[in-house]
Amino acid sequence: MANKKSPLKQTITLKNNLYKIHRINRGEEHIVASVDYFERRLDDKRRLTIPSELRTEFISGVVLTRGFGRYLHLYPKDIWDGEVETALSASSSILDEKTADVNVQFRRGKTEAELDQKQGRITIEQHLLDYAGIGRDIEAVRAGKYWRLMTSE
Repeated sequence: MANKKSPLKQTITLKNNLYKIHRINRGEEHIVASVDYFERRLDDKRRLTIPSELRTEFISGVVLTRGFGRYLHLYPKDIWDGEVETALSASSSILDEKTADVNVQFRRGKTEAELDQKQGRITIEQHLLDYAGIGRDIEAVRAGKYWRLMTSE
């Protein structure tokens, strides 16, 4: 009878912007360099390909919004639901103008999508690209728990 090795099982977690891979059957643990920046070119259908190293970060889905400036914010859906929605609803007064302004900024043109699991792509709506002045070339920079998408300089 042939001696078969058991398949290598691993889990990937994100902590302090480093991907930690836990190799279960060998008890080894390896740190993989964090991806904090990438450049891409949109295809003809306005699709952005997320690097394969980052796709597990967006397994819950993605939320795209306008940023504070002329750029976009790209959030993992679980971060949007758990942290951004909570922050947007934090004011105790319905008449708090600062909170209302931030809500309008982030909700105006907000889109939600699922990551295309086969090729790791998301479609960016044209109105968001217009807002950020993005043509075909995009730079993405990690800003904590979300990403800023902007035109390549």
